[in-house]
Amino acid sequence: MAKLLLNLRGVPDDEADEVRQLLSDYHFDYYETSPNRWGITQGGIWLRDPDQYPDAKRVLDAYQKRRFERVRAEHEAMRRRGELETVTQRILRDPLRFLLYFLLIAVILAFMTIPFINLAFGA
Repeated sequence: MAKLLLNLRGVPDDEADEVRQLLSDYHFDYYETSPNRWGITQGGIWLRDPDQYPDAKRVLDAYQKRRFERVRAEHEAMRRRGELETVTQRILRDPLRFLLYFLLIAVILAFMTIPFINLAFGA
């Protein structure tokens, strides 16, 4: 019976491509399932032979550690160069969207708290 090696939910395309290449390089027998049409599952990479799972997991863990360190170093370098966008810059770039989200949050909070306020003050 096949064993799930990597759930593809939230996995960037470049990372999924690198994992596929890694599995091919190490000659692991795998296949991939695609996302379903309702968005319940996002697909996954499966090992056909469950006996290969410990070795494949070890290789995948080492890859993910290297990727984490590389991406973190890239993020830190961008932060030092001032290339990361701040919250203020995002608000200023699209103030209408910010205002819309802010109002939506305020309405939701109002609907959530008004019943309790009415209970407390007996209105």
